Amino acid sequence: MEDFSAGPLVPAVVKSEQSKPLAADPSAATVGVVSGGEIFPASDALMPELDKDFLCPICMQIIKDAFLTACGHSFCYMCITTHLRNKSDCPCCGHYLTNSHLFPNFLLDKLLKKTSARQISRTATPVEHFRHALEKGCDVTIKELDTLLSLLAEKKRKMEQEEAERNMQILLDFLHCLRKQKVDELKEVQTDLQFIKEDISAVEKHRMDLYRARDRYSVKLRMLDDSGGRKSWHSSMDRNGTGLMSSSLNLRGGLSSGSLTKKNEGKSQISSHGYGVQRKDAVSGSESQYVNQSGAALVRKKRVHTQFNDLQECYLRKRRHSADKPHDQQETDTNLISREGYTAGLEDFQSVLTTFTRYSRLRVIAELRHGDLFHSANIVSSIEFDRDDDLFATAGVSRSIKVFDFSGVVNEPADSHYPVVEMSTRSKLSCLSWNKYSKNQIASSDYEGIVTVWDVTTRKSLMEYEEHEKRAWSVDFSRTDPSMLVSGSDDCKVKVWCTRQEASVLNIDMKANICCVKYNPGSGNYIAVGSADHHIHYYDLRNISRPVHVFSGHKKAVSYVKFLSNDELASASTDSTLRLWDVKDNVPVRTFRGHANEKNFVGLTVNSEYIACGSETNEVFVYHKEISKPVTWHKFGSPEVDDTEDEAGSYFISAVCWKSDSPTILTANSQGTIKVLVLAA
Repeated sequence: MEDFSAGPLVPAVVKSEQSKPLAADPSAATVGVVSGGEIFPASDALMPELDKDFLCPICMQIIKDAFLTACGHSFCYMCITTHLRNKSDCPCCGHYLTNSHLFPNFLLDKLLKKTSARQISRTATPVEHFRHALEKGCDVTIKELDTLLSLLAEKKRKMEQEEAERNMQILLDFLHCLRKQKVDELKEVQTDLQFIKEDISAVEKHRMDLYRARDRYSVKLRMLDDSGGRKSWHSSMDRNGTGLMSSSLNLRGGLSSGSLTKKNEGKSQISSHGYGVQRKDAVSGSESQYVNQSGAALVRKKRVHTQFNDLQECYLRKRRHSADKPHDQQETDTNLISREGYTAGLEDFQSVLTTFTRYSRLRVIAELRHGDLFHSANIVSSIEFDRDDDLFATAGVSRSIKVFDFSGVVNEPADSHYPVVEMSTRSKLSCLSWNKYSKNQIASSDYEGIVTVWDVTTRKSLMEYEEHEKRAWSVDFSRTDPSMLVSGSDDCKVKVWCTRQEASVLNIDMKANICCVKYNPGSGNYIAVGSADHHIHYYDLRNISRPVHVFSGHKKAVSYVKFLSNDELASASTDSTLRLWDVKDNVPVRTFRGHANEKNFVGLTVNSEYIACGSETNEVFVYHKEISKPVTWHKFGSPEVDDTEDEAGSYFISAVCWKSDSPTILTANSQGTIKVLVLAA
């Protein structure tokens, strides 16, 4: 039975092992058998200085244990005897030759020994000469030995002194280098401390301003409450007094003025007591609200301490960057934030800290099943919002594009979640892309390499492009030109299309499978291409002869690329990492780790602050773009009861999509379950 939970695998480059080339130069591979069948390389250092007659014609080395043939040629004994085991001729002249025709060449051996000794004497050191002389029994007197020993001792002391000086110099150089490094670090720490001191003063000042504003607001509220209480008290007194006066008149002197005063005092006490209860309730409500706020603040402080190192790095980076800006730019930034009294770096970091600590979990607000009765394969390969975030479309291996009304999915009961539009396709689908200008147009890529542009209103295809020779993994509409779209395929080609033409406009041939393509949102001239060669190729479509830049860092195939802004690009890879790049300065910015992704397409989505992706552990992970560790994650619920443990372990997140810059995210997994999640505190 086909395993549909495995899902489409991310392409990978398989490098064939190339055999090592053999040596083309015969002299580079010259070898010779000298004794016992051992092979040694020819001695190139001695050959130029020796006569060729001293070399064995077989092994091309100095003859060892020379033997002369009947035809007058000399060889190494082992070389010629080995040759004669296979052939019966002379290697030099070809005359008939056997072992009985071999004779020792004593004269040549003697000459070779003398030549070898002369060669050694030329290259030997004085110490070796002296040792050689002593070994031969050279006569030396005791006085001469004492002189030699004194010279050797002096030489030893001098060498030890020089060695100690060298060691001291090395140590001194190291200490100087270490001091310089620590001084630089100290200067950096002092600068950072000065930044922190300035920022603490600015924050304290702003906090006091907020406290004073709150106190003024509280005083105004209290005055309004007091004014309201007095008015109600006077009106109560007037009503009570009028009633009592009318009663006394009717009773003709039934109550004295003293009794009336006592009654009024009693009424006044009751009224003031009621007002006191009101004030007490108001204060207790305020205290309760303060307690709740304190609890929320503690939770957010805990998140700060959990990611303290990353936040510290973020603060210092932004603070130093703002301090390094040109003076005129600093003045512009200061004018923009003079009301706060903050520096640009502090203002930027406060924004990061606020957004990072705002959320701690993902909450499910809706859920639906993508599968149907006619298809057992339910993997959702792509999920995308339309231009206005009113509709979202899903596609996958079930060979259909389903369009849902988002508000209906969120607000209506789960049993009434049906697509408002459904379009059948011939092949399994890999990717969707809505046209950001025309609300009714959506493009798809499929497993047969066909790129199709659909009209959602009529549910019919407008254009079909069939130039790709293999499976097309990705398609994307340009945000600046609604008629242009780009696609990438396993045929190692990137193709640019125009909805007004039947053939491709541009074709980029690459050396590896294309896993993903994406237009830069700020320009229709630039595209990012993720490839199975582990790299991201950034192209200017006006000159496709070579990429503008190739971003390297991933260890495996790049499965997704998404733009956070015109200059920020996020990428996902099957090396279980996400990476953030600066396409303006062509530099890596940050690496995100926490999820698991080694073989499947698990989805990637971004907004201006957050990056979200799936995991092969059936979890959704959310990262803040300034912090390398996850902000939060959500695990999809347990599988159906009839699924075995092995099948349950094979489910993975297959598609994710943010709802613009809101905290809402659409997620889908390989089981066909779609969840609407929202970031919550």
